[in-house]
Amino acid sequence: YHPAPLSEQSPPDTFVVEVRALYKLPVDYSITSGDEKGYFIIHPSNGVVRTSKNLKLEDFPVNFKVRATDSSNAAIFNEVEVKVEVMDENNFPPVFPSSLLEERLPEHSPATQIVQLKAQDNDTGRNGFLTYGILNGQGLKFKINETTGILYSTAPFDYEEEPTEYQVVVYAEDDGIPEKKRGYCTVVIKITD
Repeated sequence: YHPAPLSEQSPPDTFVVEVRALYKLPVDYSITSGDEKGYFIIHPSNGVVRTSKNLKLEDFPVNFKVRATDSSNAAIFNEVEVKVEVMDENNFPPVFPSSLLEERLPEHSPATQIVQLKAQDNDTGRNGFLTYGILNGQGLKFKINETTGILYSTAPFDYEEEPTEYQVVVYAEDDGIPEKKRGYCTVVIKITD
């Protein structure tokens, strides 16, 4: 048996799987081995397996054996393996150390690196894998490397002819399941004379 993966947030008493033995007489179901931490309970007469407590992701997958025993003769039995997996939930959004940064950029600078942004995500695996992007492009004067988080200007600025301040909203997005989460940071770029 390999039931659908459970959410790591499944409460106790969540249905996992129903184990069925084909036998003419009544049988008693029991979990015989493999569930040392006691995550599962089985109904002795109908074979329904449920969770008995909150699940810890790091303990899974769990492979345990279920035994069906002839209810009048304990010497007659058979066993089957049940493999239960748990899905890592996307619990945390990415977080920037500061939600507001201020950077200075001298006018007439050629296209240049302004700042490297780095967000943290306390999830693991793909739920913690981050990519970066710009929410508001401010024309096309700025771009960000989606892997490294480095923010660049794309052309020189003229202090006298153009705005002297730009607000660029940058996001970090995880690759989470079931949905992606984002964190934001506003970078204020002041063009200096």
